[in-house]
Amino acid sequence: MGIESVMGNENLERMIRLAGEFFETKNDPTQISINAKSIARLRRLHPATMSERRTKKGPIAWMLVIPTTHELMKQFILKQINEQELLYTTPLRTKCDALYLCSALVLPEHRGRGYARQLTIKAIKSIQKQHPIKYLFYWAFSVAGKKLAKSVAKGCGLSLSRRKS
Repeated sequence: MGIESVMGNENLERMIRLAGEFFETKNDPTQISINAKSIARLRRLHPATMSERRTKKGPIAWMLVIPTTHELMKQFILKQINEQELLYTTPLRTKCDALYLCSALVLPEHRGRGYARQLTIKAIKSIQKQHPIKYLFYWAFSVAGKKLAKSVAKGCGLSLSRRKS
């Protein structure tokens, strides 16, 4: 499965460029880079790990979450493991009780409408059908990311932990 089949074409390049600029993944190999390998791994963890809101022009909002274990969550928060390790050490056939709020992007002209929050809460509810998610955690790159994580946690009634930069 190529990234085009996950996201669409017209806004795809803008979304990838925005993600690269914001998260600086090219300069940090410990962060998750969205490619065929990571998409396959995410889909194996749960189909709701990646979702988008789109128009005729393609995606306008995109979100990524990673179901994992409380133990791996603690290791990530304490900086004992990085994002890549979190993704690839999470067991595939286990009940996950923690969820990493990995990333959310909204094209600038569509911000402030709650799209990222809606996508994230919908993903959490879908994942909770198979996994007893009790904990949310995040690593905020912006004030907006921190605000989104807090809003999502409150909306889902789940505890929230943060990895400090």
